[in-house]
Amino acid sequence: MIVIDPFVAGERQTSADRSVLRDVHGEPLADIGLAPRLAAQSALNRLRRAADGLPPRAEVFRTAAQLFATAELDGESPEEYVRHTVRATGLASTTIRRGLTDMATEIEELPATAAAELPAARLRPTHRVHRAPSGRTFTAVMASNHPLPHATWVQPLYHGYSVVVRPGSRDPFTPRRLVAALLAAGLPPEKLAFLPSPHAVGSFLLNAADRGIIYGNEQAVSAWDDRARVATRGPGRSRALVDVPLTDALLDHLATSAAFDGGTRCTNLSAILTSNDVQETAAGLAERLARIPVLPAADPESVLLVVGRERAEALRRQMAKLTAELTDHSTPLYGDDFLVDLGDGSFLPRPMVLAADRADHPAIGTELGFPFVVLAPWSPADGIAPLRPSLVLNLLTDNAAVTGQALLDPSVRKITDGAVLPWELVPGMPHDGNYTEFLLDAKGVVTPAG
Repeated sequence: MIVIDPFVAGERQTSADRSVLRDVHGEPLADIGLAPRLAAQSALNRLRRAADGLPPRAEVFRTAAQLFATAELDGESPEEYVRHTVRATGLASTTIRRGLTDMATEIEELPATAAAELPAARLRPTHRVHRAPSGRTFTAVMASNHPLPHATWVQPLYHGYSVVVRPGSRDPFTPRRLVAALLAAGLPPEKLAFLPSPHAVGSFLLNAADRGIIYGNEQAVSAWDDRARVATRGPGRSRALVDVPLTDALLDHLATSAAFDGGTRCTNLSAILTSNDVQETAAGLAERLARIPVLPAADPESVLLVVGRERAEALRRQMAKLTAELTDHSTPLYGDDFLVDLGDGSFLPRPMVLAADRADHPAIGTELGFPFVVLAPWSPADGIAPLRPSLVLNLLTDNAAVTGQALLDPSVRKITDGAVLPWELVPGMPHDGNYTEFLLDAKGVVTPAG
């Protein structure tokens, strides 16, 4: 088995507390050393003592980005990283391979992102705004649904924080590789700690750090929603309003929005409200999603998520409850089961499209971590209410009133207008608010005239 231990300030910390990470087939994959609370406190104290708030050289991040994508790190090649992460998470190999290059791009764009998210610093020749980290230490409590969220803890490093990373339980490989890339690129070792640990230790680290971010399901993030020091990243509940005539091109766009990267992104579409015939729209979407090939996650052409037996049974129970209340447009296309037994201990959930009979049905907004979409009827009288909350709201409508309401609604975090994919970003485009401003404090500086 692969042995993974905590890593603090450039030093491996062998832990007596161990956990076996089993892959989606149920086979042992990695022996994980867990940091207990006392070790976590010691690691955070060590980083805090050395923390100076000074940003590392920009070249460190450019080099780390390229190393992450291309180099052998900690004895692991990029190909081995893909293989390990696919086995651990069930994410498709296409998703993980794409994550190598997408992560490198996000890190390389950090200077442009920071510049775009901050207003001008020079107000007058004698008056300027100086921005510095809002604290010295940062904790990242991560999930395992996708590699790219790990870029969010590299950003505080870029601005001068010292960072503790608590990886998700199924993906220690992405943060381990990113830590190795940053250290190999010249990041001061005392800036960073990698601490696999129990959930309670992650909560302790969030409370103890000056700033933090947590990813997870509704239950995991809800306790932190009102903490100004902690950014929360929970279910996206990304939605679309289809208030234009239905076309093949539009159905293709909706299918891509729902199923890209196997439906594992928080920006994947999970609900559609439409003024068209709901059953017709749902049938067209289900037919397109049913075309996605059923392949093991390790297959180079794979697209869909693969899960272990325990998670498959949980999905089966949840789907049984949902299909009892909603019209199922997908299972009839598959025979009698949306779960495919791959014969090796793993299961592949095929995309599911369900239809509700009203815009306020409680199933709208449900997210299941694979392509899963609920459709419901909408009319102008329903207004914005069925479209919120939404991390990304795709407006396919000429209704200016609805667009105006969405722009004013604080629960709608991003709007895409027309056939634009929900994860479309450029440096500086807010994803879930202005993250750079969350990390930095603004200070006024006034100097004497001439």
